[in-house]
Amino acid sequence: MAVNRTPVLKRCRSLDLDPVFLGIDKKSNRKSGRANRKISEYGLQLREKQKAKFIYGVLEKPFRNYYKKAKQMPGMTGENLMILLERRLDNVIFRMGFARTRREARQIVDHKHVLVNGKCVNIPSYLIKAGDVIEIREKSKDSTRYKLVLDATAGRIVPEWLDVDAEALKGSIKELPAREIIDVPVDEMLIVELYSK
Repeated sequence: MAVNRTPVLKRCRSLDLDPVFLGIDKKSNRKSGRANRKISEYGLQLREKQKAKFIYGVLEKPFRNYYKKAKQMPGMTGENLMILLERRLDNVIFRMGFARTRREARQIVDHKHVLVNGKCVNIPSYLIKAGDVIEIREKSKDSTRYKLVLDATAGRIVPEWLDVDAEALKGSIKELPAREIIDVPVDEMLIVELYSK
């Protein structure tokens, strides 16, 4: 499996991205060397795509598949793409506050710690639906890892489309997210323009 091993803060600098969107509290003191360089239209489109891929931890081929799926859905392609990415199981675990970062959420799912509607799911790209109940399995609930994670994510705001019981490490999906409430700094229209060339 391919893994992007670029240092996170370095990648955030190159994409003009605040590390907070990744669940990281660190700040980089360095400035990007390309701050005053003019970027072409294609460069802007490419940067937005790379930003979305980096935030959600998706590689090129799956990202392109999400785009194709979003194109077939009714409504605007860009909004559908962002909603599909937001519905990924690893992202939902991160949003619920059961993981500090999306990478950690992905690992939690991979290690079979997550139950969806009572069944173990170990696929980070699993798309959740409205009404799904997501919880950390009983065996894992007592581990110190989750106590530390809950302490670290205590101040994080849970999106309104999720209903979370942090003490029980359980949550449910009230409704699918709308683009307006997804707080990711990505201009999805530029991604659509890039792929529709």
